[in-house]
Amino acid sequence: MKRIILLMLIFILAKSTYAQTDNGNKYPSPVTFTAEQDQDNMMKQLGIKSLRPGPSGNENAPNHANYDESIANPCPQLPDILTLKNGKKVTSADMWWKLRRPEIVEDFEREVYGRLPKKIPAVTWTVKITDREFVGRTPVIAKQLVGHVDNSEYPLINVNINMVVVLPTNVKGPVPVLIMFGPASLPSPAQPSAEDLAKINAAFREMMIKNNPEMKAVLDKYPAYAPITKLAGPSFFAPPTDGNSAPTEQLLAAGWGYAAVDPSSIQADNAAGLTRGIIGLVNKGQPRKPDDWGALRAWSWGAARALDYLETDPLVDAKKVGIEGVSRYGKAALVTLAFEPRFAVGLIGSSGKGGATLHRRVFGEAVESLTGGEYYWMAGNYMKYGASAATFGSKTGCDLPVDSHELIALCAPRLTFISYGIPEKGDAKWLDQTGSYMATVAAGAAFKLLGVKDIGVSNDYLKEKMPPMLTGLLEGELAWRQHDGGHTDAPNFQHFIPWASKMLKYNKTAK
Repeated sequence: MKRIILLMLIFILAKSTYAQTDNGNKYPSPVTFTAEQDQDNMMKQLGIKSLRPGPSGNENAPNHANYDESIANPCPQLPDILTLKNGKKVTSADMWWKLRRPEIVEDFEREVYGRLPKKIPAVTWTVKITDREFVGRTPVIAKQLVGHVDNSEYPLINVNINMVVVLPTNVKGPVPVLIMFGPASLPSPAQPSAEDLAKINAAFREMMIKNNPEMKAVLDKYPAYAPITKLAGPSFFAPPTDGNSAPTEQLLAAGWGYAAVDPSSIQADNAAGLTRGIIGLVNKGQPRKPDDWGALRAWSWGAARALDYLETDPLVDAKKVGIEGVSRYGKAALVTLAFEPRFAVGLIGSSGKGGATLHRRVFGEAVESLTGGEYYWMAGNYMKYGASAATFGSKTGCDLPVDSHELIALCAPRLTFISYGIPEKGDAKWLDQTGSYMATVAAGAAFKLLGVKDIGVSNDYLKEKMPPMLTGLLEGELAWRQHDGGHTDAPNFQHFIPWASKMLKYNKTAK
């Protein structure tokens, strides 16, 4: 009998081991790297022996970033937006779309932001909650959604994109919508009526007593006590929405909707997460190759999937959907607008290096900052430009075949608003506002070629000087404004919304 039991145990163990091995062969376990291990893996793929360290943001540190304009432009000549690689000048919109733009896209995808994989699983959107709420004075319909990425080919990684869509109900639709990178939560969940709240409290008291009979004596001492109270509702006597109101309130009051998309639900904002998230799912848990997409491109892909959903909503004017973000999400917003032609408008806030600021500039945040701790935002190939020793020698930002003026140019002729604050209020010099202005000036040539207006100055980026703060250059499809606040684009919403509405020919019509 003991022999039979022993044989049965051996059989069960062997079957279990076989099943694990078989499953392991079918779905290889995802690699788990630290950030250092992942970076080292990419350096080995590229033949990089060492990287130059990035500068410190602390101006008192020995290795502080450069803030001397006299040495900020080691290679001042930018790649010419309107010259093909064969030296031929681009003189028509047709040449731009068929010849020059594809050249620029190829360089950015290969060397800077990475390529989208040829096969990315589909996203299925599910509405989890639909709620009628008030945001400020505006009645809205708010939806909480989850976009599940099909992981049937690699079930070991789940990707569920979190999004909230909020649309005004006091205007005739369809309405324009601004997709905003950031936390995705319902703005003002509707509260139960007094009658329903009384029922909830009665049930809650009963449940508490059932769970702990001693609670009856406690609750009997306070017969009028309601454990669950109603949150404060909207104030109809509050001042009307103005430029100091929250950006979402300003959008809704102007007849716009908004969608909040959580970037971390698409791809983690760290290097250790590169074998997880959408990048890890597509790579089946394995490390990236040098031209694979980084986090910025992954977040922009997620924004495009949010637009897919908005195109199915009859309350949304899908031809008037924009993208917005600040700081690293400002970088992602600019990448989104540049590569996804369905977006009509972008508000690019304080985006710095990897966003609107010139890579070639050595002022504040440097190429070495992005090839160091933030390398995961970019394609692996971008690390070459921070290499001090490698099989190919060494490279700097001056060796890049493209620069940020061309990224802005890829947005043309669509509406592109470049926003910054001031260092005195916290929009640090690190971001190099001047470098972004130079890129915006240079990018204007593409907007003009395509028959629209730029910021209204010449395209000589070496001679044009950044205007004083609070000077809005808002007469064209390309716009610039530096507000007097900090690391945010909120103070510019009162200028962005009317500018975008005018350019999109959108007039709010009350129901």
